[in-house]
Amino acid sequence: MSKFLSFAHPINDANEAKEIIRSYQKEYFDARHVCWAYMLGVNQREYQSNDNGEPSGTAGKPILGQINSFELTNVLIVVVRYFGGIKLGTSGLISAYRAAAAEAINNGEIIECHEQAFVEFTFPYLSMNDVMKLTKSSEVEIMEQIFDNSCQMKLAIRADFADDLRTKLADIDGVSLLP
Repeated sequence: MSKFLSFAHPINDANEAKEIIRSYQKEYFDARHVCWAYMLGVNQREYQSNDNGEPSGTAGKPILGQINSFELTNVLIVVVRYFGGIKLGTSGLISAYRAAAAEAINNGEIIECHEQAFVEFTFPYLSMNDVMKLTKSSEVEIMEQIFDNSCQMKLAIRADFADDLRTKLADIDGVSLLP
């Protein structure tokens, strides 16, 4: 009976994925196959999969299919197969790789992240209280701040909240939004 080991990793780019894949290939050098798939980006437009010697479409595509089924992105799933002497056939391989990928996802923690937008603006020191109240009450992260006679801030916020933040900032006397 073949043995399947599956692993899921959060990733930020293709180079990080390839580095992790190489580490699995090195660690499991004695395995028959180290198959994988990854998906990147908010729009899920960057992806790749690899059957690593299995019949075409029987390993990488089912792994990628599970990533899509769970609506994940910025994730790499690696499935290591130790051959057990019994040929599984095309449908058996697809089913086994799909199940192994689902198992990695189900046993992992799904981290929900949101696309971030940056809002930069200047304001007079006299408007400091109003600006700081707004940054405390919103879901913002202060990235940069300069406090002087003329002050400047750069904030990070969920992209879908950015327009509302810009509107509220524009209502504060003296605030000038930067492009």
